[in-house]
Amino acid sequence: MDDLFGAGRDSSAAIEDDGDADESGDGRRVSPRSPLAVRMRPRTLDDVVGQQHLLGQGSPLRQLAAGTDATGPAGPSSLILWGPPGTGKTTLAHVIAKGPGRKFVELSAITAGVKDVRRVMDEALTARDLFKTTTVLFLDEIHRFNKAQQDALLPGVENRWVVLVAATTENPSFSVVSPLLSRSLLLTLKPLTDADVEGLLVRATTDDRGLGGKVELSDEALAHLVRLSGGDARRALTALEAAAGVAFGDADDVDGTDGIASVAGAAGSDTVKIELRHTERALDVASVRYDRAGDQHYDVASAFIKSIRGSDVDAALHYLARMLEAGEDPKFVARRIVISAAEDVGMADPTALQTAVAAAQAVQLIGMPEGRIILAEAVVHLATAPKSNAAYLGINQAIADVRAGLGNGIPAHLRDAHYPGSKQLGHGQGYKYAHDAPHSVATQQYPPDDLVGRNYYEPTANGAERDISTRLERLRKIIRGK
Repeated sequence: MDDLFGAGRDSSAAIEDDGDADESGDGRRVSPRSPLAVRMRPRTLDDVVGQQHLLGQGSPLRQLAAGTDATGPAGPSSLILWGPPGTGKTTLAHVIAKGPGRKFVELSAITAGVKDVRRVMDEALTARDLFKTTTVLFLDEIHRFNKAQQDALLPGVENRWVVLVAATTENPSFSVVSPLLSRSLLLTLKPLTDADVEGLLVRATTDDRGLGGKVELSDEALAHLVRLSGGDARRALTALEAAAGVAFGDADDVDGTDGIASVAGAAGSDTVKIELRHTERALDVASVRYDRAGDQHYDVASAFIKSIRGSDVDAALHYLARMLEAGEDPKFVARRIVISAAEDVGMADPTALQTAVAAAQAVQLIGMPEGRIILAEAVVHLATAPKSNAAYLGINQAIADVRAGLGNGIPAHLRDAHYPGSKQLGHGQGYKYAHDAPHSVATQQYPPDDLVGRNYYEPTANGAERDISTRLERLRKIIRGK
């Protein structure tokens, strides 16, 4: 068990034992004391889990990883790898660096500055001209570089002094300067599927670089780790390593007695079984992937509104919980609910807007965490209410006509007749006071001449608008004298 975690062993001896453990791509060997996610880092593109849409034959990643063995006249392209944490951005950079004729340099945008970038550029130019070696510059978290720092990369990227492989978890359209984007290929990495993560975890338990067959995962524990990972390979492996530590700790405490069911085999086997309880003790809360200032903020909010519009109350509550658990401003959520009440529910249920406005006011008064109950009530009301966007479409069409120049003038009988001289202009003459007519509806022209007969509001047959539709038909006939 000590061997599993590197305890009690000389680190230099461990490195000698691991004869093919050059995982970093720059000549550094990985000790058994290194994190499991580092030890399990793929050596080749064929070992990479997921991202198969980027790894086809002849793809830019394949060409870049081939190094000097690449075929064809095209040179290596700089890349910007965009994707959530744990999807393989760093892994791909290290695999690329192993290509023949490559020199690998790694910088982090958190600690590096313009001086460091220029030093790398100078050394890369020397390596290219004197040693015919291409420098691969891996820049992690490039979104943390300001404009001046990103501009310092431009000469080296444009003249191919370096091949830039930049990683970011934020949308490059917002976080990377346009000149650098135009000189690089943008590759989007996708979260790993459950099957990808499951295969990675199983491999990690048997691979000599991982847990070396010293642990066995129960089906329940494996499913729990996959669920907690959220498509993040690094998180999955970190959780597995922590669960293995808990399982080995239990095995040491019980020493193979019936009090623990994690020691497998009756013939002296030292394999430890990781049970569900071990994973729950190691890590029992799934991380919420959400960036309040980036594209996740807008993506989750969009999914939230579309779920309400689609009447899926369960999905709407999920996205509400996701925003609130990630620390989203509840006032932002309340504003979106108010907008949805007017835009998507509309007159099909006029009380929805009342509920939404009341919820927004109550959240400001009450605050969190109790505010979540108020927001949830409003979401349930809106999601389960009949839907109509007729009012929304009506105002949009009216605005479009105004912008098109329609609606010339105002009928004279509707104009203000209270100021001196207005009657001489004909203002108010012939105006019919609606309350003097039967049912308080008078036959009279209200729109400008060029918009007579134009309908903007077309109620649906949903909810309260079913009755409004019938009433509106009668009103238009009386008003228009038909």
